Amino acid sequence: MKKVIKIVLIILVVLGVFGTFMYIYQKSQPKQENYEKIEVKRDTIIINTIATGAVVPKKEIAIKPQIAGIISKIYVEAGDTVKQGDVIAKVKIIPDMVSLNNAKSRIKRAQIDLEMAKNNHERNDKLFKKGIISEATNVQTERSYKSAKEELKAAKDNLDLIKEGVTKSSITQTNTLIRSTITGMVLDVPIKEGNSVIQSNSFNDGTTIATVADMRDMIFEGNIDETEVGKVKLGMPMKLTIGAMSEEKFDAKITHISPKGTNNGGAVQFKIKGTIALVPGQFIRAGYSANASIEVERKENILTIPESTIFFENDSSYVWITKKDAEEVTYDKTNVSLGLSDGINVEVTKGIKEGEEIRGNKK
Repeated sequence: MKKVIKIVLIILVVLGVFGTFMYIYQKSQPKQENYEKIEVKRDTIIINTIATGAVVPKKEIAIKPQIAGIISKIYVEAGDTVKQGDVIAKVKIIPDMVSLNNAKSRIKRAQIDLEMAKNNHERNDKLFKKGIISEATNVQTERSYKSAKEELKAAKDNLDLIKEGVTKSSITQTNTLIRSTITGMVLDVPIKEGNSVIQSNSFNDGTTIATVADMRDMIFEGNIDETEVGKVKLGMPMKLTIGAMSEEKFDAKITHISPKGTNNGGAVQFKIKGTIALVPGQFIRAGYSANASIEVERKENILTIPESTIFFENDSSYVWITKKDAEEVTYDKTNVSLGLSDGINVEVTKGIKEGEEIRGNKK
């Protein structure tokens, strides 16, 4: 029995020694590393720059009154479509008491003068028919009578203007009816019925009654960094991405590049504008934030490789080319010359050929 146990122990020791030896041997062997194989092929590289901004109407008009007063009626609200000449609101004039009293006094004086002129004309007309006075005298009193009637009419019109802002004879031309100056959509009505408004003149801007814009003619207004502005030109195409309409892309074209930059938090930026080509049925709300992608450079049918396959030594760039004629996979370190890059792929101008394979990332 003791002999059997001794044999078993010897066998276990031998197996342990052998297993340890094999483990050490395997650990000492170099591991075969597997890498992704990437084929050198021809492709297109496009460089884009981004401008950030918003979509706004090209024509946006603030409608202001030509007379001061109180808003008595508003006929539109934001989102309504109006035509040029449509009435937007009505202003009720609050007359100045001094001017009002003077206008009433003028009417009373005109009525007195008219009554006197009428009596003189009627008396002289009878005398003229009897041949007592000359025709010239009769014509003179008739002229005075007609002038008195015109003065009374003018005095009444003056009172109407002070009280209502319009005369009975020119009611369609009144300043109290605020009309749209363009055809478009009402974007905003910042006042309410009962609000006071002041007229627009050379001394003040006046109160904005409504903002109207032509929503069929939209433009992109944005900013581009000073490092990129030199790459863009008038007429360059843009692709707009609108955050609120991420499913759609809009074509645009640069129409303006500001000659002067502005400092924005330490970064100098230049304003650019571009017209947007809307197709029938497309609608963009004013003020949507948007990004414009502008293609500044393109190279087609060039040799390209992923930038991640390149490594640098002593200011030179290299790749590992896969050797296919060896029994096991080996790689040759090869110097390459690089061209245009989009941050993912890079153009190779020298060092490798189309169809060759280079070492990529580890699998």
